Amino acid sequence: MAALRALMKKEGLSAYIVPGTDPHASEYMAPHWAEMSWISGFLGETGTAVITMDKALLWTDSRYYLQAEIELKGTTVELMRESDVDCPSITKWLCDEFKIQNSKLTIGVNPEMYSVNGYKKLREELEDGGLELKSIDLIGPLWTEGRPDIPMNKLLPYDEKYAGESVASKLSRVREALAEKRADAAVIAELDEIGWLLNVRGTDVDYTPCVISYVVIEKAACTIFIDPRKVDDAARTYLKEIGVTVRGYEEVYSYLNGIAATGVLYDGNRVNEALYEAINPAVTRKVNSTPSPIQVMMSVKNEVEIEGEKEAMRVDAVALTRFFRWLETEALKTPQTEMTLARKLTAFRAEGKNYTDDSFCTIAGWKGNGAIVHYHATDEDCAKIEGNGVLLLDSGGQYLDGTTDITRTVWIGDEKAIPAAVKQDYTLVLKGHIALAQVRFPKGTRGNQLDILAHQYMWAEGITYGHGTGHGVGHYMGCHEGPANIRTDNNTNPIKEGNIFSDEPGIYRAGEWGIRIENLVVTVPAKQLSARTTGEQYYEFETITLCYYDTRLIDMTMLTESERAWINNYHKRVYEETAPRLTAEEAAWLKEKCKEI
Repeated sequence: MAALRALMKKEGLSAYIVPGTDPHASEYMAPHWAEMSWISGFLGETGTAVITMDKALLWTDSRYYLQAEIELKGTTVELMRESDVDCPSITKWLCDEFKIQNSKLTIGVNPEMYSVNGYKKLREELEDGGLELKSIDLIGPLWTEGRPDIPMNKLLPYDEKYAGESVASKLSRVREALAEKRADAAVIAELDEIGWLLNVRGTDVDYTPCVISYVVIEKAACTIFIDPRKVDDAARTYLKEIGVTVRGYEEVYSYLNGIAATGVLYDGNRVNEALYEAINPAVTRKVNSTPSPIQVMMSVKNEVEIEGEKEAMRVDAVALTRFFRWLETEALKTPQTEMTLARKLTAFRAEGKNYTDDSFCTIAGWKGNGAIVHYHATDEDCAKIEGNGVLLLDSGGQYLDGTTDITRTVWIGDEKAIPAAVKQDYTLVLKGHIALAQVRFPKGTRGNQLDILAHQYMWAEGITYGHGTGHGVGHYMGCHEGPANIRTDNNTNPIKEGNIFSDEPGIYRAGEWGIRIENLVVTVPAKQLSARTTGEQYYEFETITLCYYDTRLIDMTMLTESERAWINNYHKRVYEETAPRLTAEEAAWLKEKCKEI
């Protein structure tokens, strides 16, 4: 803090903002960019530190209040509980803090850590309060001892037999999209986009098979900016074959500064401010295309990708069946915790063909912990599985041919002890889950227009949930993907054929239980439309996840005949597609779970 304040004084700054982000808008961040944690001591995944000459504050949301209280204890850093209604935003706090000053004060930020759109919003809000924003990196010069290096893992070519489309085809499509925007170059910082475009993967980022790099596409060139130590001979040969030039990671700034283009396209939500500021001032058109054309293209899965996802689901189904059978018949013969369950599920998945990693950190929430939507257990702080209760298990796997994400809620203990209230909540969630799975909708429909289907039965009872109902899912890539989604927020991006979404409504009773049911669905052309259709293109969802529901938790009196039939048909398919891959004993166990209701 003292060293930072000395630099702030030297640069004429009244405050410095340190967000918990990286230059690539990553969901999971490499430790090299953990600047917020380094300056504050707070190790949570989400937070922003603000340092003035006499104060230090840390904004984070309610998921991390307890962790922040522990980690900030004994420091000079004050916790700001941003989920609380009376907590001021960072910009409001800064404007209020310095409003008594007569001179125009300056706030500093590292522009690499802010998207172009985020930086613009921050600057405008500060200017409204009479403050200026300055792009400057003050953490880099200070954090020299013990700072982790940028990961040096290898760039891995991704076989076209999994990708389903050549790099040449993808580059051609992107260049056509640039021409439509009257741009002849594009800068890409988001790692998922780079992986999709160049058919490459890596192990630089937890849970997401990405390689840290930047890419610049031009009319007749494509350049990847990456530490050359990450590119071995095989990768270099591959990049040369697909027409991609290799330059050093940091060279992207000088390259953009000298780029000879009339128009440069960027995604303002994913390209960082430092890249934007580096673009040649002579470029007359800087095109903010949000989302980028690549985001839209990669969200539409081709036939090979969809079949790969389905195969990954079949492999995942075997792991899930074996896990839940173990949980029911063997697990509780020895002491278990939320963490031991999570590790056991990973072990079952790791036995599957083409498995490489989990797709996110497994959420195993026992009883009241299941009501914490983004609960994260640790060995030091996790619940023991004992007695009767509800277990919420949200997990997924990364396979070379697909990415999985599934949530199941199950009862552990005496079946006769299941409270009626648990059954009612579970059934309300299941009804919403089925309603969304069965919908048909015309081309051009947006996710927020469908979201009510999952909420309707809960809303009728005065119940809701705060998270989105459905997020996009990548193909052997990020488990959370845009640009379309299914949630109450107004997202103008329509659902497209080939989009894969989660279908995951939930109910959360603080201190008691959490219930969430999640499958993945793929958008396909609607089948067997009425002869009286008015002729528009219609879509529907095909459920691709394969895992039984805990029917002990269903209040059968709340189901319609149509819902009952849907569950039975789904369970029939789960059994038929999974059983041939199981032992006779495992198949018999699954058959009982999938019996008709």
